[in-house]
Amino acid sequence: MSGGGSIETPPAAGRPDEIRAVPVRHPGRWVSVAVVAVLGAMLLHVLFTNPALDWDFVGATLRDPTVVHGIWVTLELTALSMLMGVVGGVLLAVMRLSKNPVLSGTAWFYIWIFRGTPVLVQLVLWNNIGFLWKQISLGVPFGPSFWSQESNTLVPVFTAALLGLGLNEAAYMAEIVRAGIQSVDEGQSEAAHALGMSRATALRRIVLPQAMRVIIPPTGNETISMLKTTSLVQVISLVELFTAGHDISTRTYKPIAAMIAISIYYLLLTSVLTVGQYYLERYYARGANRTLPPTPLQRARALFAGRAPARTAAPTAAAGPATRDGAPGGASGNAPDGGKDA
Repeated sequence: MSGGGSIETPPAAGRPDEIRAVPVRHPGRWVSVAVVAVLGAMLLHVLFTNPALDWDFVGATLRDPTVVHGIWVTLELTALSMLMGVVGGVLLAVMRLSKNPVLSGTAWFYIWIFRGTPVLVQLVLWNNIGFLWKQISLGVPFGPSFWSQESNTLVPVFTAALLGLGLNEAAYMAEIVRAGIQSVDEGQSEAAHALGMSRATALRRIVLPQAMRVIIPPTGNETISMLKTTSLVQVISLVELFTAGHDISTRTYKPIAAMIAISIYYLLLTSVLTVGQYYLERYYARGANRTLPPTPLQRARALFAGRAPARTAAPTAAAGPATRDGAPGGASGNAPDGGKDA
């Protein structure tokens, strides 16, 4: 400027300096990894060095004929008990939601009794039903009977176990189904009734298919729980998976190894049921989610490929409100909550 000084020129306009991004440090992750690694090493040390864990005996127990037969008894009990529970639960849920006070009250009383008493007590009661009725007869109430049979012959041990597990499960499934039905918008039922459907038809064709998205997850959990609850039938001397392993442990005085063997079978069976539950949930989520979560196979492929698993687009022709022929609307593209406008 003045006074013989040099004129200062402003700095040339240009791009700002590049920002250096410093990654966030996570020391807690490394601490957790170290803790888990130490615990895992301790577990492996116990598994391979503890003399109480006789792995040759575990392998022999896995191949034991009584254990293999116990697996089939466990699976049979689980399947039949859940079938009885699901069918009975649907009937009880419909009765509970009925406007008839007698049906609603009867369903409430059933659920109150069977949910309020331990399943172990119910198993013992069904197994000793002969003390209450020596014979079970069919005929005129308070009159002559046309057919009768000894209670112990009519209700053997397996039937007693099935009744105890299945009737108890029906009480829990009734609440699950009731919650699923009530999760469906009332407009769906109103639209179905406006199209001339009866209450039973609307429930079967419109409400229940949409309620399955809510019903399936807890039902899958109940199935897995039932698989393990079958071990309680040991109290009535029915030989299933746990009882077979327990008998071997009492004969050989190796309870830890025998319990590890049957635990391996329980883990395998529950893993299969878990995978089946996942695919059922994924199937019934098509009408509610725009994209479906990746399957385990897709996750594995993405993991080995080093990328994030992609989500699958759900089908666009989701079930819509009822049409006049009684079928759910699909090609019309109506949303499930459009029943109020029908």
